[in-house]
Amino acid sequence: MTQPDMNELMQQAAQMQAQLKAAEQEILESTVTGTAGNGLVSIDLGGNGVMRSIHIDHKIVDPEDVDTLQDLIMGAFADAHTKLGELAEQKMGPVQQMFDTMPGMF
Repeated sequence: MTQPDMNELMQQAAQMQAQLKAAEQEILESTVTGTAGNGLVSIDLGGNGVMRSIHIDHKIVDPEDVDTLQDLIMGAFADAHTKLGELAEQKMGPVQQMFDTMPGMF
């Protein structure tokens, strides 16, 4: 059984890493729209998870107070997003530290 060519493995790893970074960049530049209530509520999220806009059809709320409702929903989403980021940091921190101890590998 022959040993794998280390240079070839390193080239493949570098190609995979470049592809991963390109995909991550494409995701970050994307916008997705989530809807509820047959389109009565819609939220646009950037690929980084940050809310870009929200729309609530006046049919489902008091037309005099839609702006306040929108602000509250955006604030709640921002708070949840922050907490999600903190949880990800808490869970991924040890993994990232492991990769940091292997310079040049990833």
